[in-house]
Amino acid sequence: MIELLLTIQLILSLLAVTARKELVGVLALGLFSLVSTVLFYLMDAPDVALTEAAVGAGVTTLIFVWVLRHTRSVSGRAQ
Repeated sequence: MIELLLTIQLILSLLAVTARKELVGVLALGLFSLVSTVLFYLMDAPDVALTEAAVGAGVTTLIFVWVLRHTRSVSGRAQ
């Protein structure tokens, strides 16, 4: 089970780095954090898993998406 989750993390990290669209990369990072949450829980670290879910998958992903939307709207006005 852990090997499968680590393989999924490897695939998601490669997708995040090689994605042509920024939003795809951000969503891949969010999914990476969710898989990390499951791994932390399986390793008997529920407090770390909860923090990773809240901060890594939740807040960080929302901030990245907000920044992408803001920078696109600003660059769209400049053209």
